[in-house]
Amino acid sequence: MLKIENLSVCYEGNQNPSVQDFNLTMKKGEIVGIVGESGSGKSTVLKTVLGALPKTAKITGAIDLQGESLLAQSPAQWQKMRGTKLSLIFQDSSSALNPIRKIGPQFEEYIQQHLSLDSKSARQKAEEMLIKMRLPDAKSIMDSYPHQLSGGMCQRVGIAMAMTFNPELLLADEPTSALDVVTQQQIVEELLLLRKSYHTSILLVTHNLAMAAYMSDQLVVMEKGVVVDCGTVLEVIESPTSDYTKRLLAAVPELGGALHV
Repeated sequence: MLKIENLSVCYEGNQNPSVQDFNLTMKKGEIVGIVGESGSGKSTVLKTVLGALPKTAKITGAIDLQGESLLAQSPAQWQKMRGTKLSLIFQDSSSALNPIRKIGPQFEEYIQQHLSLDSKSARQKAEEMLIKMRLPDAKSIMDSYPHQLSGGMCQRVGIAMAMTFNPELLLADEPTSALDVVTQQQIVEELLLLRKSYHTSILLVTHNLAMAAYMSDQLVVMEKGVVVDCGTVLEVIESPTSDYTKRLLAAVPELGGALHV
């Protein structure tokens, strides 16, 4: 479904690439977790797939989505593709939403960018998506400003927007890092339910190894722009090949004396 071959990314002014020789093959309905500390290159991979890197960034390699080259897309094609074939869940949707506009007009505008609908029809579709994301009282949420909603509710609104057009690939950039522990678990379960209900593929970027191991089918561990471990969750957890991955595993809090995935 998604195939990345020998991807390297170098930002203007940097001598060393931020990502070097990154490879990934991802099947439909699969969840792949990319983990690593800040500066490891994981978010750069996500932005490259989304086509959100600065124009000055130098990109080599290949990225194919359903057999179609993403790196060959024009700006207009990228604009059409974002939100339909692939969508992004932000790290903190409450910050990504416009704070001085109610949720309703923002959601309606998002829908109208891709569909020729009047405001009434767009609002109805938006409310239907909020209900699908199990948000209570969708009409009230549509009439609320982002600051009037909890962080978890804003994140669910962000997920609802991202899933509006049932994208083939959902990109999740640290989707729980701005939330409390209880809400984090709720969002994780929401994402797993999306995969089950819609067979959506999810590319997850996080520094939380335990969460990635819980959610993912494949794990990719990055350090300084290079993949140092990859494979199924059990392969990476039980037989890590790099000292960096071993240190990450040792830092995960354990219950009952062992890490359970």
